[in-house]
Formats: sequence, C-alpha cells, structure tokens
Amino acid sequence: MTIIYFILILGITVFIHELGHFIFAKKAGIYVYEFSIGMGPVLYKRKSKKDETYYCIRLFPIGGFVSMAGEDVSIDKSIPDDKQLFNKPWLSRFLVIIAGVTFNFLLAFLLLILVGIKTGYTNPTPKIDVLDVSYPIYESNIKTGDVILKIDGKKTKTIDDVMLRMQIGNEGASKKITVKHLDGNIETVSVKPLKINEDGVDGYRYGFSLQENTTHGLLSPIKYAFYKFGSLMKQMWYTLGFLITGQIKLNNLAGPVGIYNIVGQTAKSGLINLIYLTAYLCINVGVINIIPIPAFDGGRLLFLIIEKIKGSKVDPKLENKIHAIGMIILMLLMLLITYNDILRLFK
Repeated sequence: MTIIYFILILGITVFIHELGHFIFAKKAGIYVYEFSIGMGPVLYKRKSKKDETYYCIRLFPIGGFVSMAGEDVSIDKSIPDDKQLFNKPWLSRFLVIIAGVTFNFLLAFLLLILVGIKTGYTNPTPKIDVLDVSYPIYESNIKTGDVILKIDGKKTKTIDDVMLRMQIGNEGASKKITVKHLDGNIETVSVKPLKINEDGVDGYRYGFSLQENTTHGLLSPIKYAFYKFGSLMKQMWYTLGFLITGQIKLNNLAGPVGIYNIVGQTAKSGLINLIYLTAYLCINVGVINIIPIPAFDGGRLLFLIIEKIKGSKVDPKLENKIHAIGMIILMLLMLLITYNDILRLFK
C-alpha cells in the first residue's frame, strides 16, 4: 500500500503541475509534442486523431514534463512559427511558465479545505497548555496559560511558528523562550530539553504542549485552509533561508526515497494525513519551482523578467546553456540527497 500511496501522491503532485503548463500552452496555441507523467522508459503512450500530443506514462514516478515546440535553441521547421513557444507574446509565455506552480498552489488549497472539514479550525495563538512535571520547564517561571512571543529572539505568532523554531538550532540545546504571563508581564526563560528514546530513536523534548481550541462550522475549513496554506508557505521560505545560513543541514533534506518513507509513516495515521501530506508536497513543489534557479520554472521566469527589463530577448543559446548547467547541478544534488536518504534507512 505504501508503494501505491507513494505513486498516487507523487503522481497527483506532478500531474497537476504539468497540467497547468499543458492547458496554458494549448490555450496559447503552442504545439505540444508530449504530456508525460513519470521519467524513464515509456509504459503507456496514446495519441488521438484530433490532437498532435502524445500522452505518456513513464516508468519512474518521480517527475514529468510537457514538451513544447520552441522551448530550446533547435528549431523544428516542421512546426509553423506561430505555434513555437519563443514566438508567442511575452504574457503568453509568462502564463505558460507560471501555470504549473499556480496549479500546485490551487490544488494544495483545495486539499487543505478537505482537511479542514475533518479537523476544524484551531486558534493559532501559541498558548501553553500542559507542562510535564518530569521536565526542567516545570520548575521554570513558565506557567500554563502563558503565550509564547519569541523563541531565541525570533517572533512566534502562531503554533506553527513555535513548532518550526523549536526544531532549529543545535540538537539538544537550550531554548530561550519569551512568554507573556497571564498578568501581562513579559519574561524570557532558558529551557533545557531532556533526551528521550522512542521506538529505538533518540530525540529531545522540552516538556510542554500548546492549547488547541478548535471550532467546527461552515467557514472553519476555509479559515483552516487560508491559515495552513500561509503557514506552510512561510515554513518553506524559512527552511530555504535556514539552508542558506546553515541552520538546517543539506542531509536533512528528503528525496524520493525519503518521501517514500514519510508516505509509509503517514499512511499509518489515516487518510486525512495523506491528504495533508499531498497538500504539503504540492506547496513544496510550487515553492521550489518558483525559485530563480536555472532549469526550474523560476529560472525561466527570471529570463523573461530580464527580457522585459532590457526590451529584447536573451540570447536563447546562452539561456539554454545556463539551464543545462543548472540541470546537471540539480541532478547531482538529487543523487546526494538520495544517497543520504538511503543511509538513513540503515541507521
């Protein structure tokens, strides 16, 4: 079942992204050679009599693509100029490129509404609920009902902010938690965690939980979707920043093997959590693709923006060389991440 869930979740995430590119390419009148889900050898291939596009399913469910005329330097002379991507107006090209990310975000929002129907909307204020008597925090000045304002000097406006900040930094290190007491006084307390072992895995806990005041109603799923979507977006951008500054190590990233393990663990806790994971991955794919890195959608958007600013197209040969170099670097990075995923399997 984990294999089935893995294929479905990655397949849906990739399919919706490529569908965005495909729909807007068709609307712009661009000749599309192939709409493919997966990578590697073709398992299934179909082409209708009324459509030039081959629809394919490939062996490895770790990606996909829409192959359009006029994407690269080599010009297919069998395709009319007005059906080539590079000959389309600037806005049409912009919409084709941005559509994949947009569709990922739209699907994520809809999936989060489904999750919200089940879970309801929880007040995101990070208020202390329970303090564990066996942890050092119980003996500190932090009390039940206190609102967490900052962790290590960084503002925490929501429960998700707290959860993220508690995971950043050296494992097992004390955290400086700034709280607002019930009497209105603000105090910063250094809280030390305890090392624990759960199911043979070592970890650290700080010994407190946060209040979860949940409401159900007609608007609760929509409120939940807006809150969680914004929270996950912020988490993604923070994570990218932490990677750049070294607060999160490269070996903490997960590739296909790591995602497979996460899917297996999530499946044990029910369908609603699999839906949430799919929404999370859709946002993940959307954010990663929008970063201005060569070979990603964001890299292509960057060249479009440069074109708009300078008033003329960037040399397509130069652009394609940069994208090719970027793709090689990304493939090497993926190999490294996959290697780290495999090492974690044997720990």
